[in-house]
Amino acid sequence: MVRRVAVIGAGAGGLASIKCCLDEGLEPTCFESSEDIGGVWRYTDSTDDRRVSVYRSVITNTSKEMSCFSDFPFPEDFPSYLPHSLVLEYFRMYAQHFDLLRYIRFQTTVLSVRKRPDFTTSGQWEVVTETDGVCEFLVFDAVMVCTGHYQEPYLPLASFPGIDSRFKGRQLHSREYRHVEAFRGKRVLVVGIGNTGGDLSVELSHVAAKVFLSTRSNTWVISRVSDHGFPCDMVNTTRFTHCLDWLLPSALTRRIRFRKFNSWFNHTNYGLASSKSSKFNMIINEELPFCLLSGTVVLKPNVKEFTESSAIFEDGTTEENIDVVLFATGYNFSFHFLEESVRSVIDDNRSLYKCIFPPQLEKPTLAIIGLIQLTGSIMVGSEMQARWVTGVFAGRSKLPPPSRMLADVLKRKPPVKRNPSERENLKMSFITYMDDIAACAGVKPSVLRLLLTDPQLALAVFFGPCSPYQFRLVGRGKWRGARAAILTQWQRVLKPLRTRVLDGNSSSSSGWHWVCLLALPAALTAAFLFSKYPQPGWSPWARPQL
Repeated sequence: MVRRVAVIGAGAGGLASIKCCLDEGLEPTCFESSEDIGGVWRYTDSTDDRRVSVYRSVITNTSKEMSCFSDFPFPEDFPSYLPHSLVLEYFRMYAQHFDLLRYIRFQTTVLSVRKRPDFTTSGQWEVVTETDGVCEFLVFDAVMVCTGHYQEPYLPLASFPGIDSRFKGRQLHSREYRHVEAFRGKRVLVVGIGNTGGDLSVELSHVAAKVFLSTRSNTWVISRVSDHGFPCDMVNTTRFTHCLDWLLPSALTRRIRFRKFNSWFNHTNYGLASSKSSKFNMIINEELPFCLLSGTVVLKPNVKEFTESSAIFEDGTTEENIDVVLFATGYNFSFHFLEESVRSVIDDNRSLYKCIFPPQLEKPTLAIIGLIQLTGSIMVGSEMQARWVTGVFAGRSKLPPPSRMLADVLKRKPPVKRNPSERENLKMSFITYMDDIAACAGVKPSVLRLLLTDPQLALAVFFGPCSPYQFRLVGRGKWRGARAAILTQWQRVLKPLRTRVLDGNSSSSSGWHWVCLLALPAALTAAFLFSKYPQPGWSPWARPQL
């Protein structure tokens, strides 16, 4: 019987894990190596320590309604897309509301987590921590690792001949980037076109003499602002579109998806991507197309090699007088505190059962929280993982035997190398993964049942955004405010925009009820089919699983 649980890390996943432990009657102790909560969202100017944080100008890629904890909405006056300061403020509100800080030991580093000698029967772990130079030995019934995957900067220097031996300029990883002033008047080469590479290229273009953005992958660029000015993820991440994607031929959905991407601007003309590309990346950035169009950012292919002051690219072109090379090449995850027998089998999240449990363990008392790549908010996925995990620890949910879990893991694609650019292709559909874990936890909503008992809510659940509140409608942890939160989520999107109300302004949702009524037959049919047959592992906005 699990009682005492060690939670490692006080970021989003750690805070959710503490709260879920308390909900299940468990006794959590959280160890946080820094002096405050927030994880990567707690911005600091310093880059001296090993701690990873966001850069100063960062804005969330997922909207507040799709990123909140499922029983604690963001304040309605917060904007839909948030700077790091408001995300951290929200974490503080959450921790205060649920009285979580009392369970956190700050400035305490976890040195090791090892199985006890009687682990096969007890499932217990020996945890060694250090606070102010003093080590402490503790025993826990279970451990939740909430350190995420932004841990060790990934610098593939071996792939760029001459960067260390010949290049005389400055080189750095995006982890060291904080603000633009250090790059004023410089010629900067950014390597990597993920979300970070795109953001930093745009920001640097305002002060740098020239910015070159090097990429080896085809990339589709989408905007946070979707049709009629609503958040992109709220418009597109719905059970209806997910169901359509399942029902329609994959070739057709792919064509629709690419046409949608190109409706904003033709990606082929900009050298970003072609609809014939089998492998592609997808980033969120409103300003990058204009920077490319205005020439303040120049797109380049992969770097072949560096000389003392220039970069030679694979297409044979050369850019001279490069002052700075900024690697936006992602991060590796590392669980250095876990004993070797456990750490060595975690190549990526596909080596874990449901991306959470190491299947080789005799007792399922170790869970990895937040080691996921989703088409939606990782924070929301981490909370769902924590709800299921604490239910398992409390004995309320059961896992299959280790042999079955291992067989399930082996059925998936073989693990890839710990290369962030390759791990990006492991991104899973937000709805598929959330529903999978919610079903394990007994909290997955049934659209068909809702149609029979609460048609208005059912239609909002099926046709509206698949927001986190949906997973508080039923089962353990059911939240009384979930229904109201779902039915009022569009109002919370508009609330911070109502700073200048125009005369004769009509409600943006005036036609919503008519749409829902007309769609009722389709919803009944789709809900029946969706509950009867298996669903795919990707959504219209997911990358192909290559």
